[in-house]
Amino acid sequence: MRAAVLGKPIEHSLSPVIHNAGYVAAGLHDWTYTRHECDEPALARFVDSLDETWAGLSLTMPLKEIALTVADDATPVAEAIGAANTLVLRGGRRLADNTDAPGIVDALAEVGLTAAEEVAILGAGGSARAALAAAQSLGATAVQVYARRREAIAELEPVASALGLRLEARGWEQAAEVGGADLVIATVPKGVTDGIRPIWKPGAVLFDILYDPWPTALAADAEKQGVQVLDGLALLLAQAVRQWTQFTGVDEAPVTAMREALYGAVPSRKHA
Repeated sequence: MRAAVLGKPIEHSLSPVIHNAGYVAAGLHDWTYTRHECDEPALARFVDSLDETWAGLSLTMPLKEIALTVADDATPVAEAIGAANTLVLRGGRRLADNTDAPGIVDALAEVGLTAAEEVAILGAGGSARAALAAAQSLGATAVQVYARRREAIAELEPVASALGLRLEARGWEQAAEVGGADLVIATVPKGVTDGIRPIWKPGAVLFDILYDPWPTALAADAEKQGVQVLDGLALLLAQAVRQWTQFTGVDEAPVTAMREALYGAVPSRKHA
């Protein structure tokens, strides 16, 4: 059986490390997971070429939104977000799913955060969509979104509406106010949050989806103030674990082996 990650660029993807380690640990010796460079125009052609030995595809940028157009069905979370990072191939059907959103929730649960009333998101791009869905799953009814462009926040309104969330738009000049939230999810590229120095409330959690370079200036400052900090490797692992179980049909993924393989592939990082 086969699975793969698609995107462009794709050569630095760590997904094969995670998935293949899971196959080995679970004794699935006839399974392989590879990477393939693929842009938006080529996605439908790639998917159409697959035979019955293919169990699923992981999709990264720039394919997450167009993925819905090549699927036969979509999960509620993928439909609400308007993006999918997963295509499950089974019985001649293609199911689009988004494991980023529940992956955020899973990673937070590992550090003891299972509910958050006040959630703030830094950035309003594609990853902010998954962050909104995670906030809804954690019990938030309103989410503050801080972005450099108000138009980008406006583009999230349909997603928030589909999730039953109230979106509160904030300018980037107000970004230091995020420290008052229970949970802050940073979804912006490297360097963008470097000048932000919030005063964090006791018990706050920061989930910065970057992992290279690490720590970000925001994460380092938060840790100095005693804030619990999660990084992008935690999300990369959590979303991959959910994909792995969907592709293989095995209920319990060998998470420890998958985690060790991931952190072992990043020499500059150690997992506590």
